[in-house]
Amino acid sequence: MAKSSILHQGMGGSRVAFARHLRSNSPDTEKRMWNLLRGRQLRDHKFRRQHPVGPHIADFCCMKKRLIIELDGGQHAEQIEKDRRRTLCLSSRGYRVIRFWDNEVLTQPEGVLERILEALEEGPSPSPLP
Repeated sequence: MAKSSILHQGMGGSRVAFARHLRSNSPDTEKRMWNLLRGRQLRDHKFRRQHPVGPHIADFCCMKKRLIIELDGGQHAEQIEKDRRRTLCLSSRGYRVIRFWDNEVLTQPEGVLERILEALEEGPSPSPLP
């Protein structure tokens, strides 16, 4: 079931409640990524998972560096335009978004972490225009 349809079917419209629901029902790939990011394991950078940002809920977010990590499963190959609009929306709020396919997280976790570290070292995105 799509994230948005779950939101409308019983979360009462609360993004925080929906984010909690997503955290407690995470796919294996998100659990794996969270195990790599949680507890400031990645050079002391703090990440949040299923964090509300505007009308969206980011898979993982480093608030200090304004970096969002999105994990894409097979269904995302069919929703490229929707993902593009989502990235634009998040970027307009001053976040940088990097995306990984689920299979990258499962088969190449070291490479994924390297790319995340590179993005973190670039620093935060400039503030969005008013």
